[in-house]
Amino acid sequence: MSIPLSIKWDGKRLIILDQQKLPHEVVYIELEALKDVYEAIITLKVRGAPAIGITAAYGLAREAQSYNTNSMIDFLEILKKDATYLGESRPTAVNLVWALNRLLSVASHIDNVQIAKQVLIEEARRIHKEDEESCRNIGEFSLSLLKDKTRVMTICNAGSIATAKYGTALAPFHLGKERGKEFEVFACETRPIFQGGRLTVWELQQSGVDVTLITDSMAAHTIVAKGIEAIIVGADRIAKNGDTANKIGTLNLAILASVYGIPFYVAAPSSTFDLSINTGAEIPIEERKAEEIININDKAIAPSNTKVFNPAFDVTPAKYITAIITEKGIIYPDYIENISAELLNSIEKGEGL
Repeated sequence: MSIPLSIKWDGKRLIILDQQKLPHEVVYIELEALKDVYEAIITLKVRGAPAIGITAAYGLAREAQSYNTNSMIDFLEILKKDATYLGESRPTAVNLVWALNRLLSVASHIDNVQIAKQVLIEEARRIHKEDEESCRNIGEFSLSLLKDKTRVMTICNAGSIATAKYGTALAPFHLGKERGKEFEVFACETRPIFQGGRLTVWELQQSGVDVTLITDSMAAHTIVAKGIEAIIVGADRIAKNGDTANKIGTLNLAILASVYGIPFYVAAPSSTFDLSINTGAEIPIEERKAEEIININDKAIAPSNTKVFNPAFDVTPAKYITAIITEKGIIYPDYIENISAELLNSIEKGEGL
C-alpha cells in the first residue's frame, strides 16, 4: 500500500497521471507541448487546484526553454502570452493563475535569458516541493482537529492525486494510516463525472484507508445512519470573507453539517485564498458541457435535446464553515479579520502565500 502521485518531473520531462483513465487503468503520460498542458487541464487529465497549478508551472517553465530570443523584453512578452493562454484553461481554481504569476514575477527580475530559463525551472520545482510540505502540514493540523473523530465524510477528490502528495482534505487519512490511526471515510460519488467514486475511493484504497462510497443524494441519510462525526472538503478558491468555492455538491454538505450539528472543515493551502475578492459572489463559476450530464460512459441517460445546467462548482458561505485548515495553521471565524491576519503574518515572516 502506498500513496499515489499525480505529477512527476525528471529534470526535463513533465509526466502526469491521466486521471481520466482511473480507476480502471493507471496510465502516466508526458506533456510535451504547451497545448498538451492546456488540454490536460481542461479535460481533467490533471485536476485539483494545487495539481493544476504545479502542472501549469512546469508546463510554462518547460515551454520557455524553447524561446528563441536573447532579448529579455521579447522573452517576457512571449512568457506572458503563454501564461495567459494556460490561465484560461480553467477559471475557478485560483492556484492556476497564482502559480503562473509566480513564474512571471521571478522572471521579471532577471536580465539574462539563459538565467531566466533556469530560474523558471527552479521556481516550478520549488512550487512542487512546497505543496508537498504544505499538504503534510495541513494533514497534521487536520488530525489535531479531528482528534478522536473517525467517521468522516468528503466529496470530490482533494487528495494526493489532486496535489503534490498527501492532499488537503484527504491528508489526515493518509497520515493517519501511516501512524496507525484508522478512519472510516464516506466518499460522495461527486456527480456528474464521479471524482469521488473514480478517484477518492481508488486513492484511499491504494493507501489502505477504509472507504465507503455513497451517491451524493445519500449524504443526509448516511450522516444519521452511520454516525458521521465531521465533514472535510477541499477548496478551489476562498474569498476574503471565507466564502469557499469547491466542487458542486459541497454546499449541500455544509448545510447538512449545520443542520445535524457536526463540524464542517475546509482544507486548503494559502495559495487558494483570493484576497482580491470580498465575497464568494465574485468567484467565477465554470460551466461545463451538457454531455457530462446527459451521458455516462458515452451512453445517453437523457434525451439528446435536454436542457442542462452544469456548474462545476458551488460556493459555501463562510457561516457554514467551522474552520479553514491551511499549512500555516487553523483559521476560525471571524474570517474577515482572521484570514487577512493569518496571511499578512505569513508575508511578514517572509513565507509568502
